[in-house]
Formats: sequence, structure tokens, C-alpha cells
Amino acid sequence: MVSEDREPRWIEMESNSSDNDVDLEPGEKYHDLHKKYPNPPTPRGPDDTIIHRAVLQDLTGVPMILNWISDGDIVIIEMSELIKRETELNIAVKRISKFVESDLSGTVLQLGKSRLLLLPSKFDGNEGHVSA
Repeated sequence: MVSEDREPRWIEMESNSSDNDVDLEPGEKYHDLHKKYPNPPTPRGPDDTIIHRAVLQDLTGVPMILNWISDGDIVIIEMSELIKRETELNIAVKRISKFVESDLSGTVLQLGKSRLLLLPSKFDGNEGHVSA
């Protein structure tokens, strides 16, 4: 028979460690899982596509964008900070456009004044609509 005045024993588990704690209040509707799991081991199938959103602040971000699009993912780039530096903007857009359109046979679409939509070759962005 178990005594009622004994407290439960706590078992320390890796998932309960304080390193993973994110200050979440009970009843919160939004949980930023990126803070808790920044690099989840998400398996990808051959037909899976990720949509990346990126803010391109300078030319150092271009290689990551090119990696994403070469993996077959869709990329939306916000370039409002880079627009202020016209020479750097032109270099970035030229590199991205050449790689996507010439090397990968993909599509680069302008979204408003400060964003680009990059579509890999498996997507058709012609005539104003996107279809797989």
C-alpha cells in the first residue's frame, strides 16, 4: 500500500532540461517552436518543398538563398534594407537571377518593390500563376 503523504518522484529527462525551457505562459496561443527546436531533424521526401522566407541585408546571405533554391525549395526574399544600397542590390539580384534562371531553369518573380519570389524548375510561374 502506498502512503498518501509521499510526494511523487521526479525523473530528470533530457527533454525536461532547463536548456529547452522557453518562457511560455499557460493558455498562450502562439509558441515559437524555432526557439525550442532551432534545427529539428525533419525528414524530407523527394517531392517535399519548403518555403523559405529570408531578409537579405547584404551579399553574405546570397549563398544560403542559392542553396535553398538548388535544393528545390521556394524562396521569398525581402530586400528593403538592400534597396538603400543600389550597387549591392544590383549585384545580389544579378547573381540570384543568373543562377535561378540560367543554371536551374527556375523563375524569379518580383513581388512589389522590395521582394523576390524564387521558384525552382519544378514549379511553373508563367502567366501570373504558380503550379507544380
